[in-house]
Amino acid sequence: MPVLGSGHPQADIMMLKHAPTASEIEEGVAFYGRAGNALMKSFKRLGIDPLVVYGTLCVKCPIADPGLAADECIARLLEEIAIVQPKIVVVMGEPALNVLNLQNIPLSRPLEPKQGEVQALTATIDALYVPDIDDSLDEEGAKQRFWRAFRMLGDWYDELPPY
Repeated sequence: MPVLGSGHPQADIMMLKHAPTASEIEEGVAFYGRAGNALMKSFKRLGIDPLVVYGTLCVKCPIADPGLAADECIARLLEEIAIVQPKIVVVMGEPALNVLNLQNIPLSRPLEPKQGEVQALTATIDALYVPDIDDSLDEEGAKQRFWRAFRMLGDWYDELPPY
């Protein structure tokens, strides 16, 4: 069974990790467990409504080595982006960045691994590159690098026009 995305299906913010953790595989839902809990607390601190967030994975198939994922397991990412139509994609870690750059997103530009810097993915979708949250939760220096980069999402969100 694939690990499904979670959140609002037409969210402004799409969170993107490379592959599922054991807890996400067990529940079948992206961002279930430590990473999801940490992000929910961060959204609250940044003043971001969790209802405008959708989280998903590049590799949705629960396999031991995500590098061996079948193409159709990753091809769903392009469909999710087309359905959700986010205003920003928060790309977590270099493996996720590499997968996203290989997708044939119409009129997209390759993203650079510039942590904490908002870049244009397409004319209508921004991207923010941050370290992988799963790799950042256990070591203090990595945690600080993640949150320093992730904090830019709050600034981006504050600049959105009101609905």
